[in-house]
Amino acid sequence: MHQLRFDLSDLQAMVAVVDKGGFRAAAQALHLSQPALSRRIAKLEEALNVQLFERSTRRVALTLVGREFFLKAVEILENVERSLHKISDISLTHFGQVTIACVPSVAHHVLPPILQRFNAALPGIRIRVADEGAHEVLTMVARGDADFGINFLGAGAPGIDFEPVIREQFVLACPPSHPLAGKRAVSWEDIGRYPYMTVAKSSGNRKVLDDAMAPSEWRPQSYIEVRHVSTLIELVAAGLGVAVVPQMAMPDAARLRAVPLKAPGIVRTLGVIRRTGRIFAPAAQHLYEELKAALARV
Repeated sequence: MHQLRFDLSDLQAMVAVVDKGGFRAAAQALHLSQPALSRRIAKLEEALNVQLFERSTRRVALTLVGREFFLKAVEILENVERSLHKISDISLTHFGQVTIACVPSVAHHVLPPILQRFNAALPGIRIRVADEGAHEVLTMVARGDADFGINFLGAGAPGIDFEPVIREQFVLACPPSHPLAGKRAVSWEDIGRYPYMTVAKSSGNRKVLDDAMAPSEWRPQSYIEVRHVSTLIELVAAGLGVAVVPQMAMPDAARLRAVPLKAPGIVRTLGVIRRTGRIFAPAAQHLYEELKAALARV
């Protein structure tokens, strides 16, 4: 089989001459000197053993064979470009890592089925979940350490895009046998009659509670403070007192009761956050959209 001694740059040179209508314009478009462009065309003609162009002082035109080969050259270059894009997309979609920063309540109750579907669709992608407090999630996204985050902090933060998805109620967590467990709703005065526990001021959830309670002249005094809502839930289950927590953080009703709040009720807005201007790889974009849709269904 005869070996053709030319490469893609030679084909690109021929196509450029035709598209630009001459050697001078083609050389400028390819950032080549005219002699260098002419050498590429000569190399291609020598390899094919045909004349591709009819040259005159006024114009350059394709020969009959040149017209036939020009169509093939365009087809070859388009196929190569499509193949390269496909390989690039496969690389970006099926290999690599996606990092999500996420508040623990969402990580525990929303992420598992989504990550299971994502892994089934893109098994080559490594998933890193940073299940951290709200302030840490915001910091990771702002620094670029996470592709995106799920948080209730970040709206209005400089350099952060916050896309609200769901409003979540805070509820009273108490054991099923507790006197408040059977109520349709409880006031903060009701809560204050029993041992009360809460998260520390370093917690994002504490900020939401304090901001909501700021206009109130009275609030229950806590006798235990912890850093994480998950710890608070376990202390309530152990019978040490009651606590106000996000609805999503609650375990099944057999362990604890979730009683709605009144006077005032408190909500937090969960959203997906990303650093302003950040462009996602295809895999990260896929997971970003999946999470938004899943949160909207909660």
